[in-house]
Amino acid sequence: MRRLCELLDEVFVRTKENAEKKLTLTYEEMEAEREEITMHIQQKGINSFFKRKRDESNIENEQVQVQVEEPPRDADQSPLPLIEAEHHHRQEEQQPIPVLFRGIEFLERDPALRPQIWEYPSNQQNEVQRAYLKLGPMQPKLKNYKAFGPQGHQRRFQYHWFSEFPSWLEYSESSGKAYCLLCFLCSKNIKKRGGFDAFTIQGFNNWKKVHDRKNCAFLVHIGSDPCSEHNNSAKECQALLNNLNHIDNIMEVASNQEREKNRLRLRTSIAVVKWLTFQACSLRAHDEKLESKNRGNFIELIKLLAEFNPEIAAVVLENAPQCAKYTSPDIQKEILSIFALKIRKHIREEIGDQKFSIIVDETCDISKREQMAIVLRFVDIDGVLQERFFDLVHVRNTKALTLKAEICYVLSTYGFDVQNLRGQGYDGASNMRGELNGLQALVLKECPYAYYVHCYAHRLQLALVAAAKDVVPVTQFFQKLLFIVNTVDSSAKRHDELHDAQVVELARLLAVDELETGQGANQIRSLKRPGDTRWGSHLGSISSLMDMFNPVSTVLQNLAADSTAGTNRADGDTSFNYMISFEFVFILCLMREILEITEQLGQALQKKSQDIVNAIRLVQTTKILLEKMRSDDGWETFICKVMEFCVDHDIDIPNMDETYILRGGRARRQPNHFTTDHFFRVEVFRATLDTQLAELNLKFNEKVIGLLSICVTLVPKNGFASFQSSEICKMVEKYYPADFNQQEIIGLEYQLNHFVVEASRSDDLKRIATLAELCKCLVNTGRHRVFNLVDRLLRLLVTLPVSTATAERAFSTLKIIKTRLRNRMEDDFLANSMLVNIEAEILGDYNYEDIIHDFIDVKKRKVHF
Repeated sequence: MRRLCELLDEVFVRTKENAEKKLTLTYEEMEAEREEITMHIQQKGINSFFKRKRDESNIENEQVQVQVEEPPRDADQSPLPLIEAEHHHRQEEQQPIPVLFRGIEFLERDPALRPQIWEYPSNQQNEVQRAYLKLGPMQPKLKNYKAFGPQGHQRRFQYHWFSEFPSWLEYSESSGKAYCLLCFLCSKNIKKRGGFDAFTIQGFNNWKKVHDRKNCAFLVHIGSDPCSEHNNSAKECQALLNNLNHIDNIMEVASNQEREKNRLRLRTSIAVVKWLTFQACSLRAHDEKLESKNRGNFIELIKLLAEFNPEIAAVVLENAPQCAKYTSPDIQKEILSIFALKIRKHIREEIGDQKFSIIVDETCDISKREQMAIVLRFVDIDGVLQERFFDLVHVRNTKALTLKAEICYVLSTYGFDVQNLRGQGYDGASNMRGELNGLQALVLKECPYAYYVHCYAHRLQLALVAAAKDVVPVTQFFQKLLFIVNTVDSSAKRHDELHDAQVVELARLLAVDELETGQGANQIRSLKRPGDTRWGSHLGSISSLMDMFNPVSTVLQNLAADSTAGTNRADGDTSFNYMISFEFVFILCLMREILEITEQLGQALQKKSQDIVNAIRLVQTTKILLEKMRSDDGWETFICKVMEFCVDHDIDIPNMDETYILRGGRARRQPNHFTTDHFFRVEVFRATLDTQLAELNLKFNEKVIGLLSICVTLVPKNGFASFQSSEICKMVEKYYPADFNQQEIIGLEYQLNHFVVEASRSDDLKRIATLAELCKCLVNTGRHRVFNLVDRLLRLLVTLPVSTATAERAFSTLKIIKTRLRNRMEDDFLANSMLVNIEAEILGDYNYEDIIHDFIDVKKRKVHF
């Protein structure tokens, strides 16, 4: 304003001078003078007349600012609209993007990455505060915390500080700094004096000021004044958790009867969600209007409960308040998320600070989304081996880096320390097991003691597939088998014909007393398709064809003779010719014998309680049985079974001493002349068994087998025949240096010797055949306190994963829950549904009051409970 007055004074002086000089100006000249002054004001801008007082900080900031030329303006344009537009533009730039609270499971746990409380809408801030208080401070237990300070004098955060300040002290893995949960929850978007934002926004990492007696940074932050910023924040957080002190509860005290009605209504919704999730049923329907005939499983089940319970009928659905029916899809998902959070917390408490392994597998669901299942394997406090499904994560791609990032995020979110990993179990895909860039290699960089074990069940399946591909007649056999199954089972009419043929065959066998009768015996069956990725499918397909050989032959003969379509007649005739050939029957019987031997191993490897030492022992017994079958006595026994089968089913048996003709034609181009007996005994029988044995040796040849084979000697049932405590201690020093120091390794050797003597004399230990049973027995009898180092070693060995069967079973649940009709399920809703369905026994330990209490604490409710 002062500058404007100076310009006006200048005009007045100039005018006065002109008058004194007797200069007469015309009207046009006066108007030109006024326009010149106006243009001067417009070019300079209004900001040049009104300037803020500058202090030293503003002067320093102005020195580093970059001057930007303003675009030219029209001469007749007023500066006021431009100034207002610039002001609104700056306000839009400074306006923060609101952060919405979607649920407790979506909250960012890392203190350095989470949004500030004031960034949430004002009507959601109390809900966010209660949610963070329920989760508690982020206190990860890491092997090495980030170091700060000058080189040679670096300091780190110490884990035991959490126990000294358990209610508020937090640590961020991303920034390596400490934070205060209570001050973060109660902080406002204003500047605090004294560096208050060091524990809320900036983070604190000046570790040399910690434990500095009275000047300890943590104690200074708390303050000696009861009304300090930290203590006031603690009081506000305590008031948030105390629902009875809320102003709405004080102003309006609901009657006990009304509270009981509200709790009964909520308890009904909780029970319905729980039951439907246990049964893997959908909750909603496409039309849930009041006039709909089917309003979905959730509402219909509430109506069913109301029919048999008048108390429930009086408080639910139409008899409930319009604002608190607690039947909306959001409420259903909220209840389900509380279930899932309790289960994950239970699993986290089960593991505690124990070592654990991860089992990971990925698949594509019905909506073509890649889903990764995470299973945790550990030994609980009672010495029981557990495999718990923990989470299902949607991944954008299946690259190893992506999978590793998602796994680390899930583990860190729930406070797991990656350094406690002692095993990895995958299905053997290239992105999983690659030694350079695979997932197991990336995890090994984080934790060098997380040893990778290729899924044993997958290895067995791969060995079977490899045997089928390496021997040409066996490969052709499986092609013919698949062709026969498709020919018979691809038509509903032929399926019915197979059913009728089985009824006739069963009646014939019962008439001649060749079948035993009993409850559940001799049921009507169907053919099964073999699949390379389905465990046990080859044996199921072969067994079903052998058991229904005559009915299938009857269906194929009828198809070849009576079908009106030429293609079907050709398929029927070709399939029938396959079945009546001796070579097909020979390999059919051979593969059934081999697969029945390996099936026992496959079933054992899929058990949750299986430990890796017992798996190796089962592999060895499987090899012995196959070698026994390969011997001359095994050949004679097998060929007799084949001949008997051919006689029973009218199959022509060739002369085994004649020259074998390849491909059923003349032998003019056959390079080697050998008998039929030589072909079936050497080229098929022994070649198949040799391939099978070679694959088993190859697939189950571990680098870690050295330590595992030594630990087999710890099983009491083996009699400690080859027990050597010194060799076991060398193995421990090599593979587990982070779990045993030098002094403990010396103590372990003494404990091992005493343990062997104790186990040899105790009747309760002599019959134990697996490490998992031994670990459990030590806890049950209290010996784990005496042999604490032996117990620690056993837990580490049992933790090593054997197979990914638990992850495969989780995918079976995935296919049941997410179907074609439910293909738009959200990822979190799907993961929570699977977790509650799979780990249902954990949720059974919690009553409805626990769930209601958590439901109330999540956010403010419209009714009183």
